Formats: sequence, C-alpha cells, structure tokens
Amino acid sequence: MSAAGAPAGRLAVGDDAGDLLDAYSRAVVGAVERAAPSVVHVAAVSGSPRRPRQGAGSGFVLAPDGFVMTNSHVAAGARELAVTLADGSTWTARLVGDDPGSDLAVLRIDAPGLLPIVRGDSRALRVGQLVIALGSPYGFRASVTAGVVSALGRSLRTPGGRLVDNVIQTDAALNPGNSGGPLVDHRGAAVGVNTAAVLPGQGLCFAIPVHAAERVAAQLIREGRVRRAVLGIGGQAGPVPRSVARHYGLGAESGVRVLSLEPGGPAARAEVQVGDVLVALGGQPVTDVDDLQRLLGEAAIGRELRLAVLRQAERRELVVVPREG
Repeated sequence: MSAAGAPAGRLAVGDDAGDLLDAYSRAVVGAVERAAPSVVHVAAVSGSPRRPRQGAGSGFVLAPDGFVMTNSHVAAGARELAVTLADGSTWTARLVGDDPGSDLAVLRIDAPGLLPIVRGDSRALRVGQLVIALGSPYGFRASVTAGVVSALGRSLRTPGGRLVDNVIQTDAALNPGNSGGPLVDHRGAAVGVNTAAVLPGQGLCFAIPVHAAERVAAQLIREGRVRRAVLGIGGQAGPVPRSVARHYGLGAESGVRVLSLEPGGPAARAEVQVGDVLVALGGQPVTDVDDLQRLLGEAAIGRELRLAVLRQAERRELVVVPREG
C-alpha cells in the first residue's frame, strides 16, 4: 500500500495527475456540449442521375437564418445537397457560393430554431493550446477528437490550387468526412474550419482560421463569390541571377517569369513582355506565383500599382491596373 492508503501504481483520489486529467476531460466535455448543437453533417450528390456519386462532409451553423459553413471541396459541383442537424432532422440545402481558392463554401437551409456556433478569436491562438475537432468522419455523426495547436502560420495549398496563409496546424485527428466542421477552443468557440489532413502523416491536420473564413463567408453571402484581381499573364517561378539580385537589392534570387500574355489584359496594357521577370507589385516583393496571388486580392482590383520587372537584367518600373477575374 502507498503512504496514502491506495494500492501502489494507482492514483489516489485527489492525486495531482488525476485532478489534471479530470480538468482536461471537463474542458473537452464542456466545449463539445456548447459547440455540438451547431455542428451539421453535409451530404452531397454529384454526377449524372444514372451514375450518381455520393460525397459527405461536415459543417456548422453560421447564422440563425440558415447559413451553414463547409468546405468547397465538399459542396462544389453537387446537384443535390442535404444538411442533417444535431437533432437528426435533414433539410435540403442550396449552395449560396463557394470559393475553391480558400476551400470554403456557404450553404443555406430553411430550418427553424438554428443555433449559430460561437466564433472565437483565431488570432489569439497559441501553440500548445487545447483544440477540439467536431464533425462526421466516415459518416459517424457527432464525432469528437481533441489535441493541441501544433503550429501557427502554416501555408496550405487548396484543391483549387491557391495557397492559403496562416493556416492552423493541429494534431486533433481529422478523417474523411471531417472536412468543413469546426475546430473549437476550450470554451466551444470556433477558431477554425477543418479542411485537410496529410496522409499517411500522423497528427498533421489543418484548419482555416475562423477570422479568415468569416471574411470569405461574408463575400459569398453578399455576392456568391470571392472577388480577386488578375494581371492577365501566365507565368511560373524563375531564377534571377545573383549579381542582378544584389545590384537591385532584391531579397530573393527569384521572381515570376511571364510565359504568356492575355491580349488586351492589364499586363499587356502596361507593356509587360513575355520573358519579363516580375519581382515586385505595389512595393511588395514577388518571388514566386504564390506571392503574386497573395497580392492580387480584392483590394487590388482597379487600382494603379507599380509593377517592377526585370527585362534582360534591366529593372523597369511599369504601372498596371489589375482587373477582376
């Protein structure tokens, strides 16, 4: 027997480790109880009526008037969508808008008494913080996994090919069907939208921060799409000779080499030429295509921006007005 009267190797009541485990359990249970009524299962049917393809994912209620957040790769292209609520009722859903560039989509259902999820502050997250993923992996509704924030500020390429910045990395396990469900904190407040797991990686799961998801959702609800700017070029990352990069004080030895130009497009009107290497836009460095995409957000549409290019090792400053695309 131990000094406390409990069998050796077992935790006595009031033992510090037992108290900690109980506190952890209480935190997870409390968070799930607060968030679960807002979590939904999303069923999608695509393909032809003769050869239907079934898909599924998760989501959560954004607003009491029927708006539901999920992933674009769950809902896009579906000819039938259905949302099953926490009470087991199933409702036909319509796609309000989807954005493959952020892998987010908004649905709408005509269901009464919806309880929106409480939104937390994803910008206040800290590495090591407890987080909980809710969803319907493999169709098992109301499933819960818990873990910690493994890293912040990750970048993740979406199925649409764009790079999403400031993604949350967590080891709260995600499986097929978790996509679109919420990642919540210890209070049950949504801090992210679960979007991907690296397979066969162990504990490499990612969520889009909720503050970024809210911005996308607002545009989808308002306009049905997310507005982005384009230059009208085709390009790829290309090297810049070290001597040229040093001469012009570039922070990197790479840029975006122009491979093609849209006739009459913004870059063509700015007198960009095939073979030019873009190295800055609006005073910000451009080292690859992802940099360029980040700088071509909605705010760049219709604005005059300084575009720095290298043409045969000579730096030129052009003025370009990106259009919506």
